[in-house]
Amino acid sequence: MNSIIYNLESNNNLNDNDLTCLLETDIYDDELHKVADKVRKENYGNFVYIRGLIEFTNYCKNDCYYCGIRRSNDKSDRYRLNKDEILKCCKTGYELGIRTFVLQGGEDSYYNDNLICDIVSDIHKLYRDCAITLSIGEKSYESYKSYFDAGAKRFLLRHETANEEHYARLHPEIMSLENRKRCLFDLKKIGYQVGSGFMVGSPYQTTQNIIEDLRFLQELEPDMIGIGPYINHKDTPFAGKKNGTLELTLRLVSVLRLMFPYALIPATTALGTISLNGRELGLKSGANVVMPNLSPVETRKKYDLYENKICTGEEAAECLGCLERRVESAGYRIVTDIGDVKKHA
Repeated sequence: MNSIIYNLESNNNLNDNDLTCLLETDIYDDELHKVADKVRKENYGNFVYIRGLIEFTNYCKNDCYYCGIRRSNDKSDRYRLNKDEILKCCKTGYELGIRTFVLQGGEDSYYNDNLICDIVSDIHKLYRDCAITLSIGEKSYESYKSYFDAGAKRFLLRHETANEEHYARLHPEIMSLENRKRCLFDLKKIGYQVGSGFMVGSPYQTTQNIIEDLRFLQELEPDMIGIGPYINHKDTPFAGKKNGTLELTLRLVSVLRLMFPYALIPATTALGTISLNGRELGLKSGANVVMPNLSPVETRKKYDLYENKICTGEEAAECLGCLERRVESAGYRIVTDIGDVKKHA
């Protein structure tokens, strides 16, 4: 075994020079993916956990330069789901065997704390054996605490980049990396299972930026780590910017599996968007989560964070059936399970 990969597997860590070597060359990829797959099987077997994704609003107060639902995109066809529509999505998912619901949306002030708590509370009452995950952006400590008390026990908030200068090149001045990090540590303090992550190949990203991302994740110790290739959108300031690559994203999935053996790592929709078998390759590289879409078919194309998102025209059952076949073809098995994170090493 290559000594760099052996050191990463045995110590869950590398110095910056070795990480640079691993990230900037493809000569170790085959071995890296095999070792990462071995480690994920040691921790999670061949199980793949499913999370039912409900994209409930594409309104957003933020103006991130890379995002298709940014506030300034006047070409976006906006929508909001009401509580009954959200609960209908949950009912469909539950009947399909899904035991985790992920409510994801832009930072939409229409959904104030009372409304979010009302929605979460109703889901929790109806589906006691399910986990509720929120992915609704930056909030106050008090807001996060109120959602937790209502029944949400997981929260996803990607930091996107851990470098201040790079963060400023991706976001308007009103947003700050300091506040994003504050949110993540608030969530941990409250008791959430916390997910973070970053874009791979975003504009102006360097290898050193990626290493800073990995070091921040070591500091945060998240339960879930979501990464995906940057994919541009024609109605943003980054239209025409080069997309992230499949190869580097898969390499980083494997690196993350070795650095965080316990973590829940999704094979993301973005991976499947840049490559027909991207999600299968993600699973073979160390990922262990997939996220079928439970949103109403008529809204899926409207939640266009990036161009050409896959699985926008299928009913939930068809989407899940497609995913199950793909997962099985890669040698894994979808399980009906709440899919809690394994205890940290």
